[in-house]
Amino acid sequence: MPTQKYLIVLRSAGGKQEPPSPAHMREMYAAFNVWKEKFNVNIVDMGGKLKPGGKILTASGVTDGPYAEAKEIIGGYMVVAAENYDRALEVARECPE
Repeated sequence: MPTQKYLIVLRSAGGKQEPPSPAHMREMYAAFNVWKEKFNVNIVDMGGKLKPGGKILTASGVTDGPYAEAKEIIGGYMVVAAENYDRALEVARECPE
């Protein structure tokens, strides 16, 4: 089992998007399942999508200011374990969109 852990931040596409058709959804899930099986040993925590309405917590307090916020850019996260950075990068690059 690889010992180094890497946090992968999944970016949101941003803006309004049309929902995919049922056929496209099946294709997306099939590609995702193939990817997940290929990198099963590396995937520690699939993480998930971030919920709306989050706050930014810092040592000086909690803010929800009038600026581009991480919750609008970051779509989710996952944790992978890999023997090195290059392997973690391979896992991330091959993740279907």
